Amino acid sequence: MPSQHTVTSYDEELKFLARKIAEMGGHAERMVEQSIKAIVTADNALAQRVISEDLILDAGEREIDDKAIMIIAKRQPMAVDLREIIGAIRISADLERVGDMGKNIAKRVVAVSETRQSVKLYRGLETLAELARTQLKDVLDAYATRSVTQINIVRDRDDEIDAMYTSLFRELLTYMMEDPRNITACTHLLFCAKNIERIGDHATNIAETVYYIVTGNQMPPDRPKDDFSHDVVLDELHKN
Repeated sequence: MPSQHTVTSYDEELKFLARKIAEMGGHAERMVEQSIKAIVTADNALAQRVISEDLILDAGEREIDDKAIMIIAKRQPMAVDLREIIGAIRISADLERVGDMGKNIAKRVVAVSETRQSVKLYRGLETLAELARTQLKDVLDAYATRSVTQINIVRDRDDEIDAMYTSLFRELLTYMMEDPRNITACTHLLFCAKNIERIGDHATNIAETVYYIVTGNQMPPDRPKDDFSHDVVLDELHKN
């Protein structure tokens, strides 16, 4: 029989992973919020701060990986405990990618600020980002409370993000076709919108991981994630 000290120590190790996920999640949310604010207000200083703070999420992911490996080697966990540990590794990877998306948006602030576009476009970007941030916040709440009901709501709501992204994508292409002078700035805004849409995808990934942690099963298959026609257009714009 394990001693009370061993059990308490093991519980603390698992709680450490949960705390680090919460810290990474809060930081990722702030990075997304601040990167969009930097784009909308043409705040280069804020953009640089977002870019530099991505290192915090990189370090957080490494710390979780190292701790998880140590726990597996020392405790040889099974069942739900093993799912908790593997889940923490997966979620930290998704949160690190969310930070990368925020950093990518911030990197485009200088280029976008050179040619200001319609206020309507920036509002569309803000609305899309708010949806993605809400999605991320809700899925992190689901992780904290282990709420399967909330997980299902999060994944279903991803359709709304995809629909708004498609609408903004088409609107930006229209601006580019109407006036070639808009092409450079709108191309950068297109990539910002795509990064936001991917944040929603990472939130959905986290929802699926939380479902696995709680139930031990994979979530039922959903509709295809990507509209590849958008990516083809973005690839061509990037080449040019």
